[in-house]
Amino acid sequence: MLAWVSVAAFLAAYALIATEKVHRVAAALGGAGIMLLIHATNAKAAFFSEHTGIDWNVIFLLLGMMIIVGVLKETGVFEYLAIWAAKRARGRPFRLMVLLVLITAVASALLDNVTTVLLIAPVTFLVCERLAVSPVPFLIAEAMASNIGGAATLVGDPPNIIIASRGGLTFNDFLVHMAPMIVILMVVFVGLCWLLFGRSFRYDPQRAADVMALDEREAIADGRLLWQSLTVLAVVMAAFVLHPVLHYEPSVVALLGAGVLVAVTKVTTEDAIREVEWPTLVFFAGLFVMVGALVETGVIGELSKAAVAVTGGRLELTTMGLLGASAVLSAIVDNIPYVATMSPIVEQLVQANGGHDVLWWALAFGADLGGNATAVGAAANVVVLGIAARNGTPISFWQFTKYGLIVTVVTVALVAPYLWLRYLV
Repeated sequence: MLAWVSVAAFLAAYALIATEKVHRVAAALGGAGIMLLIHATNAKAAFFSEHTGIDWNVIFLLLGMMIIVGVLKETGVFEYLAIWAAKRARGRPFRLMVLLVLITAVASALLDNVTTVLLIAPVTFLVCERLAVSPVPFLIAEAMASNIGGAATLVGDPPNIIIASRGGLTFNDFLVHMAPMIVILMVVFVGLCWLLFGRSFRYDPQRAADVMALDEREAIADGRLLWQSLTVLAVVMAAFVLHPVLHYEPSVVALLGAGVLVAVTKVTTEDAIREVEWPTLVFFAGLFVMVGALVETGVIGELSKAAVAVTGGRLELTTMGLLGASAVLSAIVDNIPYVATMSPIVEQLVQANGGHDVLWWALAFGADLGGNATAVGAAANVVVLGIAARNGTPISFWQFTKYGLIVTVVTVALVAPYLWLRYLV
């Protein structure tokens, strides 16, 4: 009975988020409160459990990177990058979108997708303002590119870190098995960007000429602060990439970097935290509590087992079923808690199938790409929507999702034959 009540509470909160009848933060906190009220979860499980509570690594990673980005904004470097990108695209909006999308995908593979969108979103707003075009299509495309590009490496997307830990997979394993297909998907995604957004752009020769006449070097407001910030950011990024060797959690690295940057520069604490997206952090906390309650009551586990059971234990059907189910469920409940819940089940399936790692890749592809389907399917999506709202250009749940569903269906459909031909034939 408790499981059904939990599902009803979750669906009600999710409906409010999707329809935007109330603010998404209020819906998430309300849903979390109901889960605690009906004892679907408790304080210990919600706030201190590694698998069923708030993922503090995600929360503090976001907080640390938001502070670093806040300091960077004081230097004028985002204005510099905005002008540089617009000039390389010669003022043509779709060329600019392709450039920003590719930069986002590559950066997401080397760092992580949340950090990347935190860095690229301010650039997007500035350059779109220069060209008098809406930043919304750019932001949506960048969020999706970050999820696709982040799937290429172990450190690129939080679900990959969970999968690597549970499956004993290395950084090179992801490069060999995930990265080749991600390159193909990015080529396809650029084509989808043209079909979904490109034809609506209008080229303004006068705006383009004005942009080409700008000198990006004049945008740098504080050279000393810029070098200090870039040095700290480079160290933080290097620590992210070296996570398999150093074993420092990204959240710890980000918080240390933020603390050092505020301590050694002239930027005040008040100025540094002004750019923090507090509503986004609170929304994540509420969402984690709600999903954790579904884990506690066994709902997600049962759904996952049922999705696999229908395949009858056959490796081919299990792989395809896991890919599809992961894409669908990750779109609904966020791919981080979904993978945390599903990975122990996949570990058992891998052992039952003679240690065949194709199931890990099916889980990774499904969860990473399925995160593009809805506005709450991946951490990067939620962060982008928060930044957009903060800058006066809100993106609704359905505005994002109507594009995300198309991208997810196409990319997952392309991954299916890749897994089949490479591992199952």
